[in-house]
Order: sequence, then C-alpha cells, then structure tokens
Amino acid sequence: RATHKPGWKFAEYELKGVPVRIAIGPKDLENGMVEIARRDTLSKETQPISGVANYIQMLLIKIQEDIYQRALNFRNENITKVDTYEEFKKVLEEKGGFIAAHWDGTEEEEERIKEETKATIRCIPLDAVEEDGVSLISGKPSKRRVLFAKAY
Repeated sequence: RATHKPGWKFAEYELKGVPVRIAIGPKDLENGMVEIARRDTLSKETQPISGVANYIQMLLIKIQEDIYQRALNFRNENITKVDTYEEFKKVLEEKGGFIAAHWDGTEEEEERIKEETKATIRCIPLDAVEEDGVSLISGKPSKRRVLFAKAY
C-alpha cells in the first residue's frame, strides 16, 4: 500500500501475529533476492527469489519448533520441586509458579491444601517419572509428583 510507510506496515502485521516479513524492493528484484525477517528472533536475511517458497515453508517449521522449545524451557525453569509442606507454603508465598510435590491421591488432602494455601492441582503429568516420596500432609507413600499452583 503506497499510502503507508514501511514502518507502519511492519507494525500492522506484527500486531496481527504474522511470523515472517518478506520485503521486496526494486533493487532486490534486480538482484533476484528478497529480505526475510523473523519476528521471533528479529533476525533478517536475504534469499534468492527462486527458492523463497520452499525456504519459507522450512522457516515456519523452524519458528514453530523454536517457539515451542522456548515455552517448554520457560515452563520447566519455573517449576519448583518441594518435599515438605513448609517448603511448599514458602515457595508459594515467595516465588509462586508451579510447584511439583508428592500427593497421596485423596480429595481430603487436596481440599486441605486448597483451603490453607489457595493452591490447587493444575496437572497430573502423564509422563512423570515415578519416584518414591511421601505426601505433603498425610505422609503416605507417593510414587509421583503433581503440579500445584494458585489461580489469579
């Protein structure tokens, strides 16, 4: 659109969530090249026009993988493992986030934790590694951790 400057156009499509920007100017056309900018890393590079369709397909897959990996790393870095109820309450109060703790599997214990801390079970990981431990409150044996968190 000739009515808007490039910066305005770039911002418009960033707000829409478009992951890749392709810029083609008169000199790019002369040279048979296009500029490709990734929104997730803010990197730019030039590619030949002839192979741009295949390149974009591969780039979109790479962007998806990178964003997924970043989110997974962020989630994993923000899970705190605790082994005692005192530790659980301290982490909940001071740090927040997800807390991985052993649970005996009863509604009573889940309800007590909810009443005392406002935290509830957010996830029972299906791929959790079995590990021996004891439940936070009852002290009963537990084979896996569940994820607790507060709702805000």
